[in-house]
Amino acid sequence: MTKLKTLAILAALTGLGLPAQAADFSDPTWPCVQRKVETLSLGLMWPNPVDPDAEPASDALRADIADLAGYLSLRRVELDSLQPRIDAFAETYNGDAEALGMVFASVFDTLSKRRTRIITGIGDFSLSQIALADKIDLARAEMDTILAKSEPDFDRVDLLEEQLDWDQVIYTDRQRNISYLCETPTLLERRLFSIAQMLQQAVQDQG
Repeated sequence: MTKLKTLAILAALTGLGLPAQAADFSDPTWPCVQRKVETLSLGLMWPNPVDPDAEPASDALRADIADLAGYLSLRRVELDSLQPRIDAFAETYNGDAEALGMVFASVFDTLSKRRTRIITGIGDFSLSQIALADKIDLARAEMDTILAKSEPDFDRVDLLEEQLDWDQVIYTDRQRNISYLCETPTLLERRLFSIAQMLQQAVQDQG
């Protein structure tokens, strides 16, 4: 596939209400206007020292961390609903920075892995759309060649037209999901930042 053709296909991929010029045309697997950030940094979100591999001091703390982290990781739960759970945990453990850091490390691990899977899926989606666009172009080219003949094979043209109709419907239906797909990694990143801020606010000065 030529670079020009790749650019044209990606422009089509981002054409549903998204400014095509903002996409990264150097990466054919990334059709989104949002900048592609493959991995996130725990340290950029959590200012206190935290060891992701650290073991909780007790079984009770381990269970409470798992319970709170699991709840915070649920995307269907609104951010405003998280505060009471965070406050209860912080009260139980006196706003301990290490315990709250372990909670965030667990949430970060869950959501960042989920985000990575989504980014991989967007890449697969983009490649499948490019392949389908190629298939549509080839079918159109074959139709043009057949129709240019003195005795066109109209049966073959009918078959090609039927396949083209299906392929174009599939392509268009998939495109309706692109805005949602592209926004999802950003939403997960924002959720992580918000959760980090809420947990940081619960940390009490132990000095």
